[in-house]
Amino acid sequence: MMHEYDTIIVGGGPAGLSAALYSSRAMLKTLVLEQAAVGGQITSTSEVENYLGSISSNAIDIVTRMKDQALEFGSEIKAEKYKSLTKKDNIFQVTTDKGYYECKSVIIATGSHSQYIGCKGEQEFTGLGVSYCATCDANFFRGLNVVVVGGGDSAVDEGIYLTKFANKVTLIHRRDELRAAKSLQERAFANPKMEFIWDSTVEEIKGDGIVKAILVRNIKTNEITELQTDGVFVFIGYKPNSDEFKEIVKLDDKGNIISDENMHTSIPGIFVAGDVRNKMLKQIITAASDGAIAAISAEKYIADLNQNH
Repeated sequence: MMHEYDTIIVGGGPAGLSAALYSSRAMLKTLVLEQAAVGGQITSTSEVENYLGSISSNAIDIVTRMKDQALEFGSEIKAEKYKSLTKKDNIFQVTTDKGYYECKSVIIATGSHSQYIGCKGEQEFTGLGVSYCATCDANFFRGLNVVVVGGGDSAVDEGIYLTKFANKVTLIHRRDELRAAKSLQERAFANPKMEFIWDSTVEEIKGDGIVKAILVRNIKTNEITELQTDGVFVFIGYKPNSDEFKEIVKLDDKGNIISDENMHTSIPGIFVAGDVRNKMLKQIITAASDGAIAAISAEKYIADLNQNH
């Protein structure tokens, strides 16, 4: 059975829900497709302190309010997995694992996911001492000892940021030198709160309800040591959830969907919002902003389409 919409949003995180709110308020028939839990990466943290207007708010509460607001203005949200997208005569055909839909515009808001260590205990302690966002969670580790896993710009930059809160930050890198920009390296090496463990990987994260220690393996000697720590911050890269769109819209060399400031992609009628697009800061507040802009751009696109036909 075919269903017709003005806008279909693929992804139900802050970007997708913000787009849904603005689209619905513009009186567009709007559908959000989310294959997993509504909320995206925000659901992997316990509290949110850096979303304007929300101080120490529970992440699930924020997601619930976002979802309820989008629904209040008429958006539909369906738990379906996006499968494919085609375009014919200015109409998009979207296929999911449960249905077939047509629409006049599409907003891609599929987000990104952190690259994981893949070690024992990582999944178990995510949100309980294991974090992938220093900006989000640093304040919870005031006066404590934490480790940072990684050696690139993000790892070093976030490690320096963590020293504003933590008592000590130990950076663990699998190589014998950092890959970060020299300017960042100089700042890190000059920071008295930072220490470094080279040629090593994290083999296991241990704890009792919350993180207590990690097992570190030296890749040259295979020696394993236990390091006491209160938190593990993982910065070994992010991967945009864009694989299913790489044959449809243009991506950059990191897999981000390329867009302009008004969220237009390389294909007219397809817009993008949130962490899946190419931009500097990937946070809840910028995702919500992207979603609003994408929805307004989609509204204008549809208005122009209707006027010309």
